[in-house]
Amino acid sequence: MSADVIVIGGGLVGAAIAYGLAARNVRVLVLDGDDRDFRATNANGGLVWRQGKGLDMPAYQQLTCASADQWPSFCAELEEATGLDLQLEKNGGLWFCLGEAEFEQRQGQMLRLDNQLSNVNRDWEMLERSAVEKLLPKARLGPDVVGASFGRRDGHVNPLRLLTALQTALIQRGGRVLGGHTVHAVRADGRGGFTVDCGSEQLSAARIVIAAGLGSKVLGAQVGLDIPIRPQRGQMMITERLEPFLPLPLHGVSQTQQGTVSIGTTNEEVGFDTSTTGDAITGLSAMVIRWLPALRDVKLVRQWAGLRILTPDGYPIYAESQSHPGAFVATCHSGVTLAAAHAGLLADAITAGRLPADLDSFHQRRFDVPKAA
Repeated sequence: MSADVIVIGGGLVGAAIAYGLAARNVRVLVLDGDDRDFRATNANGGLVWRQGKGLDMPAYQQLTCASADQWPSFCAELEEATGLDLQLEKNGGLWFCLGEAEFEQRQGQMLRLDNQLSNVNRDWEMLERSAVEKLLPKARLGPDVVGASFGRRDGHVNPLRLLTALQTALIQRGGRVLGGHTVHAVRADGRGGFTVDCGSEQLSAARIVIAAGLGSKVLGAQVGLDIPIRPQRGQMMITERLEPFLPLPLHGVSQTQQGTVSIGTTNEEVGFDTSTTGDAITGLSAMVIRWLPALRDVKLVRQWAGLRILTPDGYPIYAESQSHPGAFVATCHSGVTLAAAHAGLLADAITAGRLPADLDSFHQRRFDVPKAA
């Protein structure tokens, strides 16, 4: 079996790239692993978020802003193609501040980011408690909440519906998705393309995109790509259904259209451990109760954990192998926010066969530290 491009990984990053490739009439094949694989989507709150992102890396803020701005049309296109409601709400988002010191610190971070991005219009403001209460008239704030930063163009979406829509739409456009196809090896085929081994099955393509999450490190090394990534466990919780009271997402808490409240996530350096812990329930519960005391008596119906993919600086890696031209890697932990960019800018670049200069900042060479003489 052959394709123009094989995308290794069928999660949010790989599916978005493949969807974009299929839209450009590229013969694309997605190889997805099995259900027991580590999947970052499992620890994703579904935020489409721009405020505060990209401190000390302006290229990431610019990419985030561009992708977030494309989200309404990107979402409408997916919904029209699939008939699925992605439950996108993009009416703003809040980052709560507990105490004056937190408020001042958050304001300072946001102003510093503005200074690094002098050509970007400010789309946020710091709100005092009274202004936050007007935005959330049905939510009783905890006494320690003094205010929040408000991102006017932030929002959230259902991440599982997004993944389903991306895979469905790329199939409609002629792409293929093969589940249960764990990739064991990739190698040059001697004819300018690549052979991908999935157990006893071998597939071929002119180009490959490694978007295999935590599996990208091993596969990338086989085609000359050193990908410094690590797992970070994120635990989340969800409540019983409640009457609507939270019209805007908070950074860490949002109410779904079904009425449940999603709470999370933790940031734990525990390797590949995906177990859940009582400490996480205690910590997350304490946080949300300080923000919204009425949730103290609400029933929790589920707790789970997933592994996010993090680079040393937390920003994405987009690169092409120098030793194996045509082999690309794409990895990030903002698969929802950046989905529109992955389906657009990145798919354009892979179709053309080279990454644009705009993405140079995301090459993993930024982690190369010269050795002392």
